[in-house]
Amino acid sequence: MVHTLSTRTSMELLDSALVQIFAGNLKRLRKKARLSQEELALRCGLDRTYISGCERGIRNPSIVSVEKIAEALNVPAKEFFENGR
Repeated sequence: MVHTLSTRTSMELLDSALVQIFAGNLKRLRKKARLSQEELALRCGLDRTYISGCERGIRNPSIVSVEKIAEALNVPAKEFFENGR
């Protein structure tokens, strides 16, 4: 069975290496900026539970959301997808 990103379940997202890299980098960069999930959410106009889900690897953020988060953290969006940090 072929899955598109929109039909993936939360468990399938947890198995995605790229989603996990994004999740770990998001949490690391947020903490480096000394922001709570709530503070980051307010800065980028997203819900705190959405930020939490992204950090846990159970949300699949859109490109627009990644750009908003990157801008709020003052980092290039590509930094979320770099491995080995």
